[in-house]
Amino acid sequence: MAVSVIKARRVCFNDTLQLTGRLVAREEVPVRPDAEGLRVTQTLVEDGDKVTAGQVLARLGRTEGLPGPTGTVQVTAPAAGIVLGPPPPSPRAQGPQPMFRIIVNGEIEADIEAPAVTLPRISVGQSTDVDIAGIGPVPGRVRAISPEVDPATQIGHVRIGFKTDKALHVGSFVKATIVRGRTCAPSIPLTAILYGAEGAVVQIVRNGRIQTQPVRVGLLAGEDAEVREGLAVGEVVVRRAGTFLREGDIVRQVNADEAS
Repeated sequence: MAVSVIKARRVCFNDTLQLTGRLVAREEVPVRPDAEGLRVTQTLVEDGDKVTAGQVLARLGRTEGLPGPTGTVQVTAPAAGIVLGPPPPSPRAQGPQPMFRIIVNGEIEADIEAPAVTLPRISVGQSTDVDIAGIGPVPGRVRAISPEVDPATQIGHVRIGFKTDKALHVGSFVKATIVRGRTCAPSIPLTAILYGAEGAVVQIVRNGRIQTQPVRVGLLAGEDAEVREGLAVGEVVVRRAGTFLREGDIVRQVNADEAS
């Protein structure tokens, strides 16, 4: 019987996690007037403007007929950064609402949602690829991992820092691929692996006969699988393993290129 075969080759696999999230300010400070009962007389900045610490953002005046000192009150930036408008109104908010928010130093990063079961696989400093909607992938690293998990959703949060000269927008959707490590091992097509009650096996051709060999499968990349145990680089396996082949069958091997 002629069978299509392929040699196990050495391939390096990236152990990755693919997660999603959004862009957020690394640090954000609210800007409120020092006094209440004031009205805006002049707004000097808009969303997205870059400002310096102490720069005047708006001027306020007291409404006629209300008690208090007269004159103009200036609202200044507490830190250098990028201006955001006020946050959406919240029924839980107490005190005066911020007039502005400042993204400190203009630093924006990715806030990634991670299921609780994946958090032990993530550590600070791991390399990542951050795919930003409308921009594309940029390299980054895990900066921080929140110690808290939402008890209802079992979702935790991971912060990923990165550098890019592209214009970013807080709230934009991102995909993150976190690289946990890299391993190099024998690799074969997924079609060469059979799964049964006792686990995964491959059909090796040795001396013109079929031998069934248990293997331990690791990472996957496209149509290829990493074999961590049971197979060596260079060994010849049946490309499309099937039940019509039995242990000890005599076969004539045909290389995959020739078969195609």
